Amino acid sequence: MAKTREIKKRIKAVGNIKRITRTMQMIATAKFSAAQQRSVAGKPYTEALFDLVAEIAATAGDSLEHPLLKPGAADGRVLTLVLTSDRGLCGPYNGSVLRTSMAHLRADENARAGDIEVVGKKGAGFYKFNKVAVSRQHAQFGDKPSYDEVDRLGQTYIDRYIAGEISRVNVIYMRYISAGKQAPEVMQLLPFKAPEREVKHSGGINAIYEFSPAGPELLDDLVPAAIKATLFQAFKDAVVSEHVARMIAMKSATDNAGKMGKALTRKFNRARQSQITTELTEIISGAAALE
Repeated sequence: MAKTREIKKRIKAVGNIKRITRTMQMIATAKFSAAQQRSVAGKPYTEALFDLVAEIAATAGDSLEHPLLKPGAADGRVLTLVLTSDRGLCGPYNGSVLRTSMAHLRADENARAGDIEVVGKKGAGFYKFNKVAVSRQHAQFGDKPSYDEVDRLGQTYIDRYIAGEISRVNVIYMRYISAGKQAPEVMQLLPFKAPEREVKHSGGINAIYEFSPAGPELLDDLVPAAIKATLFQAFKDAVVSEHVARMIAMKSATDNAGKMGKALTRKFNRARQSQITTELTEIISGAAALE
């Protein structure tokens, strides 16, 4: 009897876990849909800035220079920003980002000796456990990073880069490719380099641009805006990737809880049947002894 009671308690506990994981899966799905819309909606703006900076640089050649496009000061420190989550239960999300960061730090001696900044409690706890010095932990972003917060962080990096305090800024985050694919990535934010894109012109004629205002003034506005937009896109990709990972992890946990519940129910039925058989045998044996 004690065995069946124990199995019944386990069935109830597994059922409670299943309800919790199903609820978390539904919440993660709703958050993923909203975060995906924000991430996808911002990509055309970021790509348009990339294309514009690349076009100006390609058209003007070496006549245009900007401090954010040139290599940083030789005596500056390398800064590495790692984007992780505040909460767990999101599968391999944090592990993949942190393994990529450790591999990057081992491969780059300057990055290892430079400043490491972390977004998210999971990353801070990981580096503390591994005794890696973290110069700053950012706790102001949360699940929905605002552009104003990212803008202030990006402006801080730009000011420090121009002042010569830092020579390079790398951002390590989970890049969102699709709902079925996310990949950890090390992105160089400063010095800024727009990704190379193929620019197509109708009729095979190259477009000729006349800068208004002048090229240097235009770059003074465009390059910082492109850097901040790139950083904001990295934050949005990290958030949507976290929700995808949590949604998949909670679905897997719900399915496993369902399978475990069925297995425990079969085990309970066998134990109950064995118990009934034993009781019947004892009754029959007792009745036979009285005859």
